[in-house]
Amino acid sequence: MTIDMRSDTVTQPTPAMRRAMADADVGDDVLDGDPSVGRLERRVAEMLGKERALFCPTGTMANQCAIGVLARHGTEILLDAESHIIHLEQAATAALHGVQIRPIETPSGVMDAIALERAIRVPDRDHPRGTLVIIENTNNGAGGRITPIDELRRIRDVAASRGLPLHLDGARLWNASIATGTSLADFSACADTVMVSFSKGLGAPVGAALAGPASVIEEAWIHRRRMGGGMRQSGIIAAGALYGLECHLSRLGEDHAHAAELADLLGDAGGARVVPPDTNIVMIHLPEGRSAATVARAARERGVKVGVWAPTRIRMVTHLDVTRADVRRAAEVVREVLES
Repeated sequence: MTIDMRSDTVTQPTPAMRRAMADADVGDDVLDGDPSVGRLERRVAEMLGKERALFCPTGTMANQCAIGVLARHGTEILLDAESHIIHLEQAATAALHGVQIRPIETPSGVMDAIALERAIRVPDRDHPRGTLVIIENTNNGAGGRITPIDELRRIRDVAASRGLPLHLDGARLWNASIATGTSLADFSACADTVMVSFSKGLGAPVGAALAGPASVIEEAWIHRRRMGGGMRQSGIIAAGALYGLECHLSRLGEDHAHAAELADLLGDAGGARVVPPDTNIVMIHLPEGRSAATVARAARERGVKVGVWAPTRIRMVTHLDVTRADVRRAAEVVREVLES
């Protein structure tokens, strides 16, 4: 059997989740509101300490709804150089909103308050004006790195001092909360809007939500509809997200423990450098002369799928469908490949 560790998005709905989806109470969400979607949106808003939440098909759509409401056409937004919005959303900020990105580089790969303060331009009519700050927590490109609550508050304070709203791309905010013990509401209080995803660690097949002030979410509803996100009997997929919140959120610590064990088992195999994981993502930098594509192909031939993140970097992600035995087998295979 193949062990798939390319991402935590590859999880299959459990039998119980499938039953919850099949039995979901549904309605036309565009016309009257779907009851299961309404339950999910209220639950997410409560968990994040926000006035309202909006269910979206994907995290990318939810992020772009936030940018559409909070940023201004012809301005720039500031965010991590390794962020999902820069690398994995098909230049949507430019294509949809006429917004320029100002990437912030740091040695850790994650934005901090000092780096943000240095990156914000001095007001000058010859320079583009910043209108939004975005931080990703956990940061996927940095290997699931967590921005702790104290640093997030400092970032919020810097942004607020310049009159800039803050959006939190919290696709894996669940992981940050479980790993640190910081509540979801405390993390979310640092931002004007927050996106969370249900299709990663929570194991739902689809879905994300954007939460924030009621006026912002009302405007985001229009952006969602404009991008084709007006869903009908969407309670079927909302039920999967609700099940994930109820039954899978509390087990994310298992994924973190599996990632830590994986990193320990790989060590410096074949001269590779493993980034110690904060959560469930293990980034492996390959030594000079090794190709990530070649390593991934060799591992796949031995029954383990890994992600190619960069020409000399592979990514392995622990999740609901990966057991401790799977982790040990995957580590054995990848070590063999790296040392061959």
